[in-house]
Amino acid sequence: MTSPRSGSQAVERAIAVLACFEGATDLTVSALAARTGLAVSTAYRIVQALVRGGLLERDERTDCYRVGPSLISLAVPSLGRLDAESFAPHLYSLAARVKLTASLGVARDDVAVTVFSARPPERFCTHQLPGARQPLQSSAMGMAILAFGTASARRSSSVTASSDLERVRRLGYAAAFSSENRDILAVAVPVLDPEGRSRGALGVQALRRRLTDELVREIVPPMRGAAARIGARAGTAFPAFR
Repeated sequence: MTSPRSGSQAVERAIAVLACFEGATDLTVSALAARTGLAVSTAYRIVQALVRGGLLERDERTDCYRVGPSLISLAVPSLGRLDAESFAPHLYSLAARVKLTASLGVARDDVAVTVFSARPPERFCTHQLPGARQPLQSSAMGMAILAFGTASARRSSSVTASSDLERVRRLGYAAAFSSENRDILAVAVPVLDPEGRSRGALGVQALRRRLTDELVREIVPPMRGAAARIGARAGTAFPAFR
């Protein structure tokens, strides 16, 4: 006789499903089943429970799943003190102008955590969505945060060369290829508060054949403008990176 499934086993399976999104964006149920070793039917049931809880969300167009708003809020508790209405309009306005998804990220330990992404009204594709958590020292958003942090923070970066960070400071933006797909280029600018302290980064990404050098030069100024408007209201919700 088969023993009933324990509650701890269900929790462990849910954790395994959520762990699949480390460094990934959109995944199908089949992909989640393959990564976890679960049966597709089991993975589907877990995914639906996570969707109901807001930990995952479904893209109806692609039938893929991604990290949901509730999970992001848990990962970044300070968002609870910042009304999304204060920065989301700037991201959506930017996304519509540059025709790319605009994302906001903050530093947590050694990663850049994506806290919000605003899709453009047209020309959207999944390549524009950054990972929920990206290496602070090798991602575009991470380097933008590091480069404009305090001098001690820059010196403590053991992976990112100081010359790379100085170049980011000189240019005013960071650019890096995705560690998951070298055909995807990401560009990010720092979000600075009125005192000039690094609070986060605003980034976009797309296939390199679309995000050309010419387009980068065109979109960086409006990205800086949006970042400045967000930074002006950062307050204490975005801890200064030190």
